[in-house]
Amino acid sequence: MLYLWLYPLHTEFSFLNVFRYLSFRIIYAAVTAFLLAFVLTPMLIRKLQEMGLGQQVRDDGPSRHLAKTGTPTMGGLLILFAVLLSTMLWADVTNRYVWLAILATIGFGLVGFVDDYLKVARNQPKGLSASQKILAQGLVALGIGLFFYFLPGYSTKLSVPFFKNFTPDLGLFYIPFAILVIVGASNAVNLTDGLDGLAVGPVMIAALAYTIVAYVVGNSITSEYLLIPYIPGAGELSVFTAAIFGSSLGFLWFNTYPASVFMGDVGSLPLGAALGTVAVVSKHELLLLLVGGVFVIEAISVIFQVASYKSRGKRIFLMAPIHHHFEMKGWEEPKVVVRLWIIAILLALLSLSTLKLR
Repeated sequence: MLYLWLYPLHTEFSFLNVFRYLSFRIIYAAVTAFLLAFVLTPMLIRKLQEMGLGQQVRDDGPSRHLAKTGTPTMGGLLILFAVLLSTMLWADVTNRYVWLAILATIGFGLVGFVDDYLKVARNQPKGLSASQKILAQGLVALGIGLFFYFLPGYSTKLSVPFFKNFTPDLGLFYIPFAILVIVGASNAVNLTDGLDGLAVGPVMIAALAYTIVAYVVGNSITSEYLLIPYIPGAGELSVFTAAIFGSSLGFLWFNTYPASVFMGDVGSLPLGAALGTVAVVSKHELLLLLVGGVFVIEAISVIFQVASYKSRGKRIFLMAPIHHHFEMKGWEEPKVVVRLWIIAILLALLSLSTLKLR
């Protein structure tokens, strides 16, 4: 909104010309989101404590986690508020991709909110059933997939990392593919959210990586130079991803070990969906497997664990997701978290190199 309100006045006040620069708005979207999260999270924590909305900890995991029982949860509400408000302030709100990302975030946020509400307010430990959650997520993602498929001029070709001439066209199958990317990313982040600061760290890193990707694909000169698809208008999504980075950074101040608040499903589900949506818009869907490699590893560990137990009656890991496996082996929680952050940073750097190496 600031862009629409203030930039038209640059002819009278020359200093307002700065609003035309995407780089300026990216930086201040991140700063605004950070300040909102940093300042407002303590108030949210107190409110959650007053309402008795505390985390229920599973008793089949590491025993030291039992001490976290009652820690305020649903802190993801503040992350979403900071992301959405900062985006509305600094992005061009006439951009359809910005609104698509906002609606995807709100849609998945509602699913996460209902799930958390049933768990902590209604004392239903499992919240929504797996089928209910997937169905709700799938419906939101279906709307996004249909939007892309019927959007005039939007390509259903895939951009494959490291390859410049291999761009398979999925045609109608692009719709279920987009659903898979968005729902998969949402649930992968959700599975990762099991230790203090574990999920929000890689979310920040992935958001920063996709800020660069969105900026590049939305610029005709750089996209042509790098031989990647040019998506007019996609650059505005870099403001959105910068807001995700900033709000997550502010939230991390309180979510780092020992956490004062957890984000809950209301945070993890929409953040994953937001990253998936940006990946689809920017035509770098497959790159998300690399950028969000930590999320992929966590999700695969659960899939393999369940498949092995059902088929052979044996477990591959001491406990899944894999971060609990390392805990069961004796690693301290901060060590598990920081080492997975390191892996996330390395994967993000590798993913960005694919913009040139193709």
